[in-house]
Amino acid sequence: MKAVRWVLGLIVMGLHYLTLPRRGKRSPQAQQQVEEALTGYALYQLPTCPFCVKVRRAMRRLNLPLEVRDVKADERHRQDLINGGGKMKVPCLRIDHADGHSEWMYESSDIVAYLEGRFPVDK
Repeated sequence: MKAVRWVLGLIVMGLHYLTLPRRGKRSPQAQQQVEEALTGYALYQLPTCPFCVKVRRAMRRLNLPLEVRDVKADERHRQDLINGGGKMKVPCLRIDHADGHSEWMYESSDIVAYLEGRFPVDK
């Protein structure tokens, strides 16, 4: 089963890199504002998870350089996800709000819809 997952992971990553979407366009000032707003965001993910790839592709399409945390490679990130979000499930978008509380958003479609609504690009 591990071998099947490994092969499927390679296929997912290969297709991802072969079909990378174009980065969205914003004015330099707008892009700087977006990057400043992203300081309180982090995506907890696994590199070969197809749902995580979906979110990363949306991040590229929206030109969102937010922090990506690999829960497989870093035990600290895995523990942060379990302790803060309540479960070991990826993808998970962590949003640190100005008042000090953190919001943990699961489900790739919800994350993509949120990012598209919060950080639209110029057409």
